[in-house]
Amino acid sequence: MSETLLPGSGFDTYEEQDKVLVGMSGGVDSSVAVRILQQQGFAVTGAVIRFSPAHDAAVEAAQKAAKQMDVECIVLDAQELFEQEVVAPFCADYCAGRTPNPCVRCNPAVKFTALLAAADKLGIQYIATGHYARVEVDGDGVSRIHLPESAARDQSYMLSRLDQDVLSRLILPLGEFEKDDVREMARDFGLDCADAPDSMEICFIPDGDYPAFIEARGLAGKAGHFISPDGADLGPHQGVLHYTVGQRKGLGIALGEPVFIREICENGDIRLARGGEEYFTTVTVAGLVTPDGAALPAGEYLVKVRSAAPAQPAVFDGTDTLTFASPVRAPAPGQTAAFYRGGAVAGSGFITHAE
Repeated sequence: MSETLLPGSGFDTYEEQDKVLVGMSGGVDSSVAVRILQQQGFAVTGAVIRFSPAHDAAVEAAQKAAKQMDVECIVLDAQELFEQEVVAPFCADYCAGRTPNPCVRCNPAVKFTALLAAADKLGIQYIATGHYARVEVDGDGVSRIHLPESAARDQSYMLSRLDQDVLSRLILPLGEFEKDDVREMARDFGLDCADAPDSMEICFIPDGDYPAFIEARGLAGKAGHFISPDGADLGPHQGVLHYTVGQRKGLGIALGEPVFIREICENGDIRLARGGEEYFTTVTVAGLVTPDGAALPAGEYLVKVRSAAPAQPAVFDGTDTLTFASPVRAPAPGQTAAFYRGGAVAGSGFITHAE
């Protein structure tokens, strides 16, 4: 049986006709991932996950794309798990004044859990997605997420909490490509989704109105007051779920100078800061995980405090505190801090405090 190479996927070689289960959404990325794997000689099965009723259109789109590529596409129902592991914590975080990233939580707790379970049931060895990242086995034998070729499309942050159970079986075919290359491949493949727009909003809140979604569930954020940069009480705000650390627009107050949200306090008050005062050098984290399950060693890392933020040099104390070499803008409690070393994800934790 012949072998085929798939650079940056996490393995040196695969046996032709190895089976792979590909997470599909009907979009261009997952569809091109399917085509690449087919060309590499894999026996591909597609899987689309129904996370909530808002995903019915995605299920239909994935099945349509799979049919065009002559691939079976199974539907996995993860609605109960998604509600428990993603939606409910998302709402609770916002109501408490935190700023969660549901995708970072969903990937290990729901998406890849569902894909692995389905692969095991079907006797399929590998799983794959259309994420822009690479997975490689490093010199110590540990599979880790690595930065992709495309810095502009880098999704390693979103995958920073995956463990060895997932990483040791994961293939990421798009890690070597730019988005324009992927769209061009889709056109060459004749895929109907070649020019489909990218999804930008949180998948279970298509209109992007987080407060309305949360309030429709009968929930409300903590009440409190705006506190000026000089400590003056500026009166009540709309509730903490309407705001996030670093926010400047939509505050509904005029002080004659630009102000930002510096801190959402435990009591519900929101402290404002003048421009430049929303930068922090010390960040504490909780819930640290690493690709191999070991403790994250103290030392120097590059750290991202938001998906789109550049990684910045920082020193980790080996327990829960990061000290950045230069101040970073608005590291919001609830967001993920992703640790990198040597171009690979070394760990991931949730921001709890910044100062």
